[in-house]
Amino acid sequence: MPAAPNLARATARRPLRIATWNINSVRLRRPLLAELVKALDPDVLCLQETKCPDEVFPLEDLRAFGFPHVAYKGMKGYNGVAILSRLPFTARQDDPDWCGKGDCRHLAVELDAPGGPIELHDFYVPAGGDTPDREANPKFAHKLDFVAEATAWTAGRGTAKRSVLVGDLNIAPLEHDVWSHRQMLGVVSHTPVEVAALEGWQRAGEWHDALRHFVPAEEKLYTWWSYRARDWEAADRGRRLDHVWVSGDLAGRLTRHAVLKPARGWTQASDHVPVMVELAL
Repeated sequence: MPAAPNLARATARRPLRIATWNINSVRLRRPLLAELVKALDPDVLCLQETKCPDEVFPLEDLRAFGFPHVAYKGMKGYNGVAILSRLPFTARQDDPDWCGKGDCRHLAVELDAPGGPIELHDFYVPAGGDTPDREANPKFAHKLDFVAEATAWTAGRGTAKRSVLVGDLNIAPLEHDVWSHRQMLGVVSHTPVEVAALEGWQRAGEWHDALRHFVPAEEKLYTWWSYRARDWEAADRGRRLDHVWVSGDLAGRLTRHAVLKPARGWTQASDHVPVMVELAL
């Protein structure tokens, strides 16, 4: 009788699937991960806004979804990031404490991927509050400072190689990343200063926008719909706040993307939906 196939070899037979989702509380929405796995079957899942201190993180529950390798960094009630993987990885230890706040907004690993290691970064950029004014709104200042630090760090490292950056970056940069470019220009997440900051970060690492690799810039593309809308689907006033960037040497390996819009209608849904890309390695 032939031996059972090795998991890593089985995974290598298909494109590597990397998904990202702002789960908006990992303990509250833990049951929804079963729906996500059923729909997308990712090899790696990056979460943001887990809102969970490390000592009560539901590690074994998440491993039961088919992810034996898990890294997480969290705090009570706010922020928090986690990476769940079928592939082995090594957690990076020396990345910056952004803005010196220790607020659990970034986690990175070296994935043991086909063809060689892939550096994977999971970011949760500050939302920035409601007022797009650095002086009047410390939350907005924090957001701009965070992105500026990330940009300087990226520039200091040079062009990204065999790397993927995902997460809730809380900025919708393109005209059709929001429901109304004209009406959103003064709204935090789409202001010119934020857009310029995000574009500078992207240029610093020569990152390739993996979602817009598949969806032309002139087409609407959203990953977030507000809880404030009475009927989010009918109003469809979305924004693309969740991103996947790949290094230039991986751009030609992109084979497919998915934005799981039905997830916004799940019971006790997050206001963000999962996003996934496939890489043929």
